Amino acid sequence: MTALTDTDFIEMRLSKVVAIALDDAADPSFFVVLDGVSADVRLTIRIGATEALHLSGALGGTQFGRPMSPQFAAGLLQALGGRLRQVRIDRLVEIRGGTAYGATAEIDGPAGRQLVDARPSDALNLAALCPAPIFAAAGVMASALAAQESDAAAAARLRLIAEAEPMIVRRGADR
Repeated sequence: MTALTDTDFIEMRLSKVVAIALDDAADPSFFVVLDGVSADVRLTIRIGATEALHLSGALGGTQFGRPMSPQFAAGLLQALGGRLRQVRIDRLVEIRGGTAYGATAEIDGPAGRQLVDARPSDALNLAALCPAPIFAAAGVMASALAAQESDAAAAARLRLIAEAEPMIVRRGADR
């Protein structure tokens, strides 16, 4: 894995999680939106429904009755004496006829600094619970910009996601 340099990565922050129906689909699709900290850039990443629920809950301060998977992972990290140093959305990954983003969680712990391969949704959920800087690789941002400037339908979908209200998770009454 390559070393992090200031010129290869752009610092980002978690902005929101969005649930939106695309192309008149019956089921919504879920996205996390990252905004540039010091640059006027945006990165939209499609994520799963469960990961969106967890991340939206963490961003909104929702306390679940029992630990969810990200809370469990954060608890394990702390119990083992580690801390999340940073998250990097650092590569494009070919999957079943498409492209997704890959991430790396950089962990400081008793064994030294370790790089852990992750899906962006998992790494971002951990960053929401164990605050750490988030970076996106220049190549990832170039791919996102190309998508924004691609055909009109793809660009329109990205604008719709950017303008959508954030997903809100509320806990119901305990039963």
